Amino acid sequence: MCPYDLAHIIPACLSTLPQTRDFADNVQASNSSSLIPLPSYLTIPNLPLDAGTLGTIGYCAFYILLEPIAGSLITPALLASTAYSHHLLSIAPTLTNQIAIGIFIVSWIAQFIGHGAFEGRAPALLDNLVQALVLAPFFVWMEVLFKLGYRPELRARVDKVVEKEVEKFRKSKANGAVKNGTAN
Repeated sequence: MCPYDLAHIIPACLSTLPQTRDFADNVQASNSSSLIPLPSYLTIPNLPLDAGTLGTIGYCAFYILLEPIAGSLITPALLASTAYSHHLLSIAPTLTNQIAIGIFIVSWIAQFIGHGAFEGRAPALLDNLVQALVLAPFFVWMEVLFKLGYRPELRARVDKVVEKEVEKFRKSKANGAVKNGTAN
């Protein structure tokens, strides 16, 4: 792929928006105080048990339950992202929050524009909040792993289901039965 081929770059960049938005969410959640106070010898630097860390632990546990190997591979990156959020908040809280809010807003706007321009439908947020906020980032992670050759049989099954859903959506759209971006 040519690095200047916008037809491929824009959808690829938009597919990373769930992770970018999750980082911004994590920074905001990391502003809370520690919800579970621990003695200093049990704490990990930059990972206090606040809303950001507990949310990340919840994501990691859920992802490991969904797909143990893929979930275990993404866990260190998610925990590192959380620790980095805490670090940034400790050295420059105002600037970090301003940047995180900006990223959050721009990511959501880009997500709506991207879905409208490239898919012709509303983002999953309008259909299912859990799917949009929890499963979409993991789906993107699985796509990365599939590109690297991870579990080709699972990729074939997922691609088959996705193709059926896309075809169902296209047929419903052609019949005018699409409501709020979903095929009924």
